Amino acid sequence: MARYSDQPANEVIDIRRVGKVTKGGKRLRFRVVVVAGDGEGQVGVGVGKSVEIPQAVQQAIRDAMKHLVTVPIHNGTIPHEVVGQFGAAKVLLRPAYPGTGVIAGRTVGAVCRIAGVKDILTKALRSTNPLNLARATLDGFRQMESPEMVALRRGKTVEEILEVADVEA
Repeated sequence: MARYSDQPANEVIDIRRVGKVTKGGKRLRFRVVVVAGDGEGQVGVGVGKSVEIPQAVQQAIRDAMKHLVTVPIHNGTIPHEVVGQFGAAKVLLRPAYPGTGVIAGRTVGAVCRIAGVKDILTKALRSTNPLNLARATLDGFRQMESPEMVALRRGKTVEEILEVADVEA
């Protein structure tokens, strides 16, 4: 499937029917969680609620595009290990060797694929709520630093930072 950078990719993670009990009976709606991104390091998670599923999906896509996070991708994987948290959900994200693929559950895997990560190892800890897992994954991506950012902060060159990382691995 060919992706175009001007056309964002998106994937529906979760659809739930939610109800509100009122004096006149129950008011039923649908809550949709969508992950959207460009496949090149930009990814966001959005929520939409509506009486009809297609409207909820469109709302969720708009919400996801408003809350994009930049993922520092280095050689098709993430630069370092990180643990993301949101609510009761906790997600461990680890870099992987080329050719490993996306080793992840449904929710975390969707977020990683839409972000453009080719090789990654993940583990969902504690809660398995899809919305909280997706937001915990974004929290992990927010915590990441690219080799360029680390080099700038430490006053070294990128080669020195990557050299140290290769020795430790």
